[in-house]
Amino acid sequence: MTSSVTESWIRIETWLAGHAPRTFAALAPPAERSDVAATERTIGRSLPEPLTESLLRHDGTGYRDLLPPFWNLLDAKGIAEDWSLRMRIHGDGLDDAEEGDPDGEYGPWWHPLWVPFAADGAGDYLVIDQREYRRRGRIGDADHETGCSFRPHPMWASLPALLDATATALETGEIVDRYRRVVVDGTELDWEIV
Repeated sequence: MTSSVTESWIRIETWLAGHAPRTFAALAPPAERSDVAATERTIGRSLPEPLTESLLRHDGTGYRDLLPPFWNLLDAKGIAEDWSLRMRIHGDGLDDAEEGDPDGEYGPWWHPLWVPFAADGAGDYLVIDQREYRRRGRIGDADHETGCSFRPHPMWASLPALLDATATALETGEIVDRYRRVVVDGTELDWEIV
């Protein structure tokens, strides 16, 4: 059973505090509800509930990687800015956005119902797919060069599943979907691809 977002955050915080204090120190304080509301106004809809819960715990991770293998969590303002950026880049023709197979492994280049919540610093985002269909809430990798892909591993089924898998990988040191945690210089979390 998947832990709640808050339970996973407690597990992640506990592990980071004891093993990767620099990464722990980089965790932002909770977002203000007004920041979440401003983001919702920008994207024109409510944020997914698990994302709001996460933002109200930590408003991003700055430029520190937290999610495997190299993703840092965006703050509420960054979510709005990056969603707007993608809409400006891919906005022409989005009214007729090709849906593709909504249960498939690949999606269109961008979709207005994708909410970016993590970035790699190179123009790529993890998104929560909010299109109305059976697998709503799954996590996609919106690559700026190759388009969006959806991996079948259970950790990418939802934000709660991703945070739970991250917490478990931190606690156990086990490989999760090809990734293993590493602590650099005894202070900072990193991930290696195995």
